[in-house]
Amino acid sequence: MRFEGTYVAMVTPFDKNEQIDEEGFRSNINYLIDQGVNGLVGAGTTGESATIDHEEHKKIIEILVDEVDGRVETVAGTGSNSTYEAADLTNFAADAGADAALLITPYYNKPQQHALIEHYRYVAEKSELPIIAYNVPSRTGVDMTVDTIVELAKIDYIDAVKEASGSVDKISDIYRALQHEGLEDDFNILSGEDSLTLPIMAVGGTGVISASANIDAKRMVLMVDSILNDDYTRAMELHYEMVELIRTLFIESNPVPVKTAMNLMGLPSGPLRLPLVDMKDENLEQLKKALKDSNLI
Repeated sequence: MRFEGTYVAMVTPFDKNEQIDEEGFRSNINYLIDQGVNGLVGAGTTGESATIDHEEHKKIIEILVDEVDGRVETVAGTGSNSTYEAADLTNFAADAGADAALLITPYYNKPQQHALIEHYRYVAEKSELPIIAYNVPSRTGVDMTVDTIVELAKIDYIDAVKEASGSVDKISDIYRALQHEGLEDDFNILSGEDSLTLPIMAVGGTGVISASANIDAKRMVLMVDSILNDDYTRAMELHYEMVELIRTLFIESNPVPVKTAMNLMGLPSGPLRLPLVDMKDENLEQLKKALKDSNLI
């Protein structure tokens, strides 16, 4: 499966009792589709996957697939630090009708590089659902190497990587290594760092899985589409329009600022679940300023 364009790492809206706000989630899905996104990710890191239970996780995937109804691509977050649990969730996503799955590298265990390959191979063979491997060492404690990613690209149904290591040099190395193996057209690199999307795509990336697009999808879509159409002048203009807001959305742990921004904008979001809590007052004021400067509130 080819992954190209703007995918939104959706928040999970909660009601005042911290239960899934299904009506709000469906509303956000339609809002983002109207903004022109290519795909939606449910129950990922931005969706507070670490603090939703398995039944809630499955409910989010079911709602996502049902409400999208084939209008854009649906990607289910199905990663876990247990390979068997990840396989179970991925199989569920496949049965529910999701188009693909996003699997974060196992966290806390700190598996060896060859173990990471076996983890993803096991899940891919059990589900036969297109998989995006998610490399985010700041959250997991393990960083997939270039060689590991290229080995994953050789496995059936592992079709992309979401790279959030923060290194554009690494993207260049991945793309060059894929070229060496003749895999650059069969395996996609997606930006996992919103502020680096432009340079990542300039050296071989095909799109982004974006948290900031929850609140500013229109400009993210315009920037990504401009890059895909080789209009780097327009893409750079949009990058600099968004970059300060994007940075502000990560001044505290994701998705704290994003959910806070959505609440300020009147979009369904609701409270956070512990251990995440509300933003510090000084950071909240900075976020409000960034939203006003971006004409979002």
